[in-house]
Amino acid sequence: MITSSLAEQLRNAQHVVVFTGAGVSVESGIPTFRDALTGLWERFDPAQLATSDAFRADPSLCWGWYEWRRNKVLQAQPNGAHLAIAELARYVPKLTVVTQNVDDLHERAGSRDVSHLHGSLHSPRCIDCRLAYTLPLTSEALPEGGSRIEPPRCSACDGYVRPGVVWFGEMLPEDAWSAGIAAAAECDVFLSIGTSGIVYPAAELPLRALGRGATVVHINPARFDISGQEHFLEGPASVMMQSLLREAFGDHPVS
Repeated sequence: MITSSLAEQLRNAQHVVVFTGAGVSVESGIPTFRDALTGLWERFDPAQLATSDAFRADPSLCWGWYEWRRNKVLQAQPNGAHLAIAELARYVPKLTVVTQNVDDLHERAGSRDVSHLHGSLHSPRCIDCRLAYTLPLTSEALPEGGSRIEPPRCSACDGYVRPGVVWFGEMLPEDAWSAGIAAAAECDVFLSIGTSGIVYPAAELPLRALGRGATVVHINPARFDISGQEHFLEGPASVMMQSLLREAFGDHPVS
């Protein structure tokens, strides 16, 4: 339930942090990392495709998996939650968007300077020399059941181009993590949307915000345990975010 007190705190906030997880993009039809796999992929645990060792052992298998995921993103559209988050920037003096998602739906909805804690499917780089590689922003017809695809080669060292996501055992991007930590420490409202707070170190951010006295709000369709100092809005991200904006700022053009 969105209380008048919570709406007032958002309305009076000087700096709002929006921290998002897979529950935001799933409404756009983006499969989550832990969804059941089909076709070629059903024989694999996604975690087995998300390490540097796995990529080096079978580059075409891993690249095919990530191209299948990128294809899904390119076919998807931002949903009401993405649009409401972008719209929020019109009403608060400062908005910081930090996401664990590896898609670009926040940017396509209109959010600017999004910090991607887990990297991006759209920012591949050479696995050896780390040179950035540009992929086309168009989707191609890929078999729904998945296929092996040979990765591109680096123009500088001829190494394989790897996906630009953070794999297991890798550090979070320093710039994105530093921006998230700084924003959590100075915000007065922290909205944690579509994430259950179990993936560390990203899950530290709402705790840091709470420790600095910020109002912390969790938005998720499935309730989980929180402290008595936090708020919980139970429901789909798109519905709850649009309701929160209406309660705090009146009618707005998000649809």
